[in-house]
Amino acid sequence: MKRAIILLLLLSVLAGVWYWWKHQESERLNSPVAFYGNVDIREVRLGFRVAGRVREVLKEEGDQIGAGEIVARLDDEPYRNAVAQAEAQVESLAARVVELKNGNRPEEIEQARKNLAAAQAEQEHAQIIFNRQKRLIATSVVAQQDFDNARSALQASTALRDAAQAALNLLNAGARNEQIAQAEANLAAARATLAQASTNLADTVLVAPEAGVALTRVVEPGSIVQAGSVILSESLTSPVRVRAYAPEPQLGLVHPGREVLVFTDSRPEPYHGQIGDVSPRAEFTPKSVETPELRTALVYRFRVTIRDADQGLRQGMPVTIRLGTEAQAAPPGEQRGHVPPQRGSKPAATEASELRDNESPSCRVARSAPKNPGSVPAALGTAEG
Repeated sequence: MKRAIILLLLLSVLAGVWYWWKHQESERLNSPVAFYGNVDIREVRLGFRVAGRVREVLKEEGDQIGAGEIVARLDDEPYRNAVAQAEAQVESLAARVVELKNGNRPEEIEQARKNLAAAQAEQEHAQIIFNRQKRLIATSVVAQQDFDNARSALQASTALRDAAQAALNLLNAGARNEQIAQAEANLAAARATLAQASTNLADTVLVAPEAGVALTRVVEPGSIVQAGSVILSESLTSPVRVRAYAPEPQLGLVHPGREVLVFTDSRPEPYHGQIGDVSPRAEFTPKSVETPELRTALVYRFRVTIRDADQGLRQGMPVTIRLGTEAQAAPPGEQRGHVPPQRGSKPAATEASELRDNESPSCRVARSAPKNPGSVPAALGTAEG
């Protein structure tokens, strides 16, 4: 008889354990899938590409910044002077190219022709004197020295005539192609220098690439900064993304384009977002992500782009992500930061009704007694007696 009772108790315990395990497994399978992550807002460190002295910083920390809005300026006088110098150099070299292409002036060519005519006349006169001295030297009428002088004068005048002829030919031919190409190359280099000077001048104005909020103001007017120094850091207002992690068994639920709801601790209504990309490589869960799973478990990172982001989302804020259909079916009490009621717990009204049913008549009379402590109901006194 005792063995039968013990066996019956053992079977009851095993049945209870089996029922509890099935109940927990059913709760796990039917509960909405949740992923955990953090808000990942992009930041931009704004700075000048050139060095100089800061003239003004137009934004304070916390100010709203529009896309394309000017946030700071450098003293641009040195860069304006560089632009003026480069412009003058370009004009000078451009004029040189035009001069070479147009060739020599007609007046210069005419002058060379006159010089050639004069040299020819001089050479002809020297030729006549030389011929005369040549005939006279044969009869020994003139000295040998006079003959030599006439011959030297003829040679010199002939050389001058040839030089004048070559100068005229050079003026008629104009500049060589190599000279024109060299001048054009110098002009192109000067124009590149001008373009760089203009770019440097434009870089003295710091413009925000996208809309956002000023986070940190690093320098003040009058500061000397080097190229690339951070002047202002900006937190972009769009796009706002969430970086979350999915364990391997739930990776099939996460795919690009799926709609999700993003819950935060500071707002009861969820944000609406869409999964953008899923990392193809597994990694360990970051320490900053709060998740009930073991932090040593391998997970896959995915990003969610928030469509209706507002100022309530801050960098690094922990969030809970629920998938589209499951998030809509999840009760509000299961949002992040709220402890849902235990399954099987009775509503407060039901518990109060049961308590009233189990009370003794005297307790019910005492609860319904008037609040005046000076008056004691007769029924209460009778019940106590």
